[in-house]
This record gives sequence, C-alpha cells and structure tokens, in this order.
Amino acid sequence: MAIKTNENIPVAALYSVTACLMFAILGACVKSVSGELGNEQIVFLRNLFGFIFLLPFLFRFSGGVRNLATKRPGLHALRTLAGLGSMYCFFYALGHILLSDAVLLSYTTPLFAPIIAHYWLRERLTRAISLALVTGFVGVGFILKPEGSSFLLVAAWIALLSGFFAAVANTAIRKMSDTEPTIRVVFYYSLGCTIISFPAASLAWQDITTGSWMTLMAAGASATIGQLFLTQAYSHAPVAKIGPFVYFSVIFAAILGWIFWREWPDVLSLLGTALVITAGAIVLRSSRRQKKPETVGTISGYKER
Repeated sequence: MAIKTNENIPVAALYSVTACLMFAILGACVKSVSGELGNEQIVFLRNLFGFIFLLPFLFRFSGGVRNLATKRPGLHALRTLAGLGSMYCFFYALGHILLSDAVLLSYTTPLFAPIIAHYWLRERLTRAISLALVTGFVGVGFILKPEGSSFLLVAAWIALLSGFFAAVANTAIRKMSDTEPTIRVVFYYSLGCTIISFPAASLAWQDITTGSWMTLMAAGASATIGQLFLTQAYSHAPVAKIGPFVYFSVIFAAILGWIFWREWPDVLSLLGTALVITAGAIVLRSSRRQKKPETVGTISGYKER
C-alpha cells in the first residue's frame, strides 16, 4: 500500500497534528504506569493491545494472508529488533525524565537517519544537511546537560538511543521499500514486537490494577490511532512539506507533562528543543527525493510507538 501523492496540505497537517497528539497521549499513559509496572511488562502490553487494535485495519487492506508473504525476512527482523529496542529505551526514559525531554530525544531520528543512510545506503550528505545535523546535536547537548544528575543523564542518553534505534529501523524499511508495502511491514513489526517482548514480560510479570489495565489499553489504542492518522497525513502531502509537523508531539508532551506532573523544561532544555526541531525540519525538507516510492515507515521523522 503505497502512499498517494494527492496534495492537500491543510488536511495533511490536521491528520499529522492529530497523530502527534495521540503519540503524546501514548507517552503520558506509559509514564503514568511506569511507577507501578516494569518496563518489560509495559512494552509487551503496549504491543499486544496495539496489535489487537490494528488487526481489523491490517486484514482489511492486506488483501489476504497470501499478500503477507515476504522474501526479505532478514530486513523485517532487523526492523523489528531495532524498533523494539527503540521502544524499550523510550519507555524507560519516560519513567525517569521529563515527558517532553523523553519525547524530543526520541524524536532525534531525523538527525541519525541521514548518517545511517549515508554509510548503509550510500546516500549523499549535503552541506545543508550536515550543518543541520551539527545544529541538532548541539541542541541535544543542551538537553542532556552533562553537569546534571548522573542518573538523569543516563536516562536522557537512553532516550537518545531510542532515536538512534528508530533511525536504524526506518533505514531498514527504506532498504526494502521496493518490494514490501506498508501493510506488510506494519504487520510483521507489530506481530514480531508482541512475540519477542513476551518472554521478558512473563518473567517480570506483576499484578495489574484495573486502572493500569485501562491506561495500557489506552496506550495501545493511541499508538494505533496515531499510526493510522499519520498514514493518512502522508497520503495527502509529501514528506518534505509536513514531516516537521511530527514535532508537535513535543509541544503536546510538554502540555501533558505540566498538567499531570507539573513538569516544565528549563531554559537550556527549551533552547535545545528549538535547535533540535529546527535541525530536524531542515533535514526533512532538504533530503533529496528518493527514486523509490515512499511508504509510511520510510519517513525520517516518524517512529512507530
């Protein structure tokens, strides 16, 4: 299922911003249960509920089980492992640092993607992109604040690692986008993450309250709805024009963090946020058009939550 090219920027922007709200709600849901449940259990249940909510969409557009057959299991496996690693890192960070900082650091994917694509896919790094990457990583430094608490610094680095793993996953999808439609990539990713995350969750299983069950179900639903809305966004406009809208997730996360936990970024974090968002927007707009048709997973700023 390739992305359409019919261009309608206002509609695409509305879909994209709504998706960002869903992803911010997902982050808030995970943060709210992180004090009660282990990371392993949260990751598994998010994947399980997300897969359940996604099944009707998958089988409606897949065209049947036969169309899910693939000749590139290795790339699907790499994409799944990298995506799952990103999820583990992101969810861990949510429980230990500001919601907005965790979301922003995990959205450094556009900063890592050009570097990975340069060495793996031999894509050229232009001067504009190189300068944007330097600017972005300076912003990351402001957010990490090395002179701060060593524990918080470790959690922030783990959030940053989430962005790196997501970039690896997106590059793997770009590598196989010539033969693998979006629906097939999403199916194997969702199924693989659910299966692989189960053993660790079963070993660390804890009793779950009714409230936490509801919150985790909301997390899975938010992730699926966000994914579907983002799919619609990129069916109405090209990546370069609406890719930067993904950073609305950071704004929504900051609002939710203040409402529920009275969190608010300090001056350095705000400056770093501005630099990272600016750099990410430049990278997304400067990236040269690929000859391959784009699928949802190839979007530099997008990561399946």
